[in-house]
Amino acid sequence: MKAFSNPAYMLGNARLEVRLAYTGFLILVLIGLATIAVFQLGHVGPWPADIAIHFRGGERDGAMVFPKAFRELVELTHAHAFVMGGTYLILAHLIIATTAPPTLKKWSVIAAFGGLIADIIGVWLIRYVSAQFAYTQLAAWIAQWGGTIVLVYWPLRDMWFFGDADEEDD
Repeated sequence: MKAFSNPAYMLGNARLEVRLAYTGFLILVLIGLATIAVFQLGHVGPWPADIAIHFRGGERDGAMVFPKAFRELVELTHAHAFVMGGTYLILAHLIIATTAPPTLKKWSVIAAFGGLIADIIGVWLIRYVSAQFAYTQLAAWIAQWGGTIVLVYWPLRDMWFFGDADEEDD
């Protein structure tokens, strides 16, 4: 991590073992994204009405869905705040060390973190304030997805497909 304190550090110039370690992490992030996509789209549902029913309870496909209990929301919040917070911190550091345009770096970090915070708060607002916050939840998911895809793409691109031009001279 000391390398990140050097403003000139770029992932495309990283040693092979560093690139392999970061790539392993990014592959695990992609697996995590795939599983959350299955959960969000398959279990919760892609529409605001589905999201509201998942957290507030109601009827879905002819079956009764119970509202999420306070304890369930605490567990969800706890897991997301720690795991996703750490994951996004690492992803933000990785994109900073890429050739991505500065504006894209800023907005992808803002979108990913903003989406994460809105996702964590949104479940509480849906459950205890109004089902209308399901629209906010959907927007949070879109922001997280958009930001995270950029945060994963650019490090992989720079490490494996857009490396140090000096290597060709060796």
